[in-house]
Amino acid sequence: MPVQLYPAIDIRGGRAVRLRKGDFDAETAYDADPLDAARRWVEGGAAWLHVVDLDGAKDGAQANADHLKRITELGVPVQTGGGLRSVEAVAAALDGGVTRAILGTAALEQPELVGELVERFGGDRIVVSLDAKGGFVTTRGWVHTTDQTVAGVATSLAERGVQRIVFTDVNRDGMGEGTDLSGMQELLALDAVDVIASGGIGALKDIQDLVDLRHPRLDGIIVGRALYEHAFTLPDALAITSSAA
Repeated sequence: MPVQLYPAIDIRGGRAVRLRKGDFDAETAYDADPLDAARRWVEGGAAWLHVVDLDGAKDGAQANADHLKRITELGVPVQTGGGLRSVEAVAAALDGGVTRAILGTAALEQPELVGELVERFGGDRIVVSLDAKGGFVTTRGWVHTTDQTVAGVATSLAERGVQRIVFTDVNRDGMGEGTDLSGMQELLALDAVDVIASGGIGALKDIQDLVDLRHPRLDGIIVGRALYEHAFTLPDALAITSSAA
């Protein structure tokens, strides 16, 4: 199977933005309307979109649902996270047109919730985002670092029926200096869940390095700032990920 490429649309205050290292004080705004970014990526060939409600991630409740709804109406599958911390919130997102719901903080603070959601909606529709600093999982919009390791949490999630996680090295996110290949290899070697790589993509070589891992558990790659700042084109990135078939 090809490795999926997921253009990222991070929404804060109603705008499409990117953060550096998950720092809410290090924000760059790119589109006044997130729908403009979504349209651009769909027109460029994106088969999926990755949408994060940053306000929700920080404050615990979705704040940009209207923007999300408009994006889902473009007709491509959308996975979304940020503020999804209850069955009701996840149900609302999925009923509203989202294909996959991504849990972050809730998966760590309410582990029983994960099993309940997987049972209700299926393991393919519930994704867990593991954001890490120094190998330890962070929560609440990356502002709190736990004592739980990424590998340990990933294994536990697999036991609860989760099929896919998003792995982000927060210290690399938005920096464009390459992804955490060693962390990715450690996760893939668990052979427990499919992994979507996120954070640090700054050049086509970074995408190629991940694709070259040639691991069947590598589900996809999320790309954000590099696309917004024209480090490379979406078609060129898609040409690399599609070659992984």
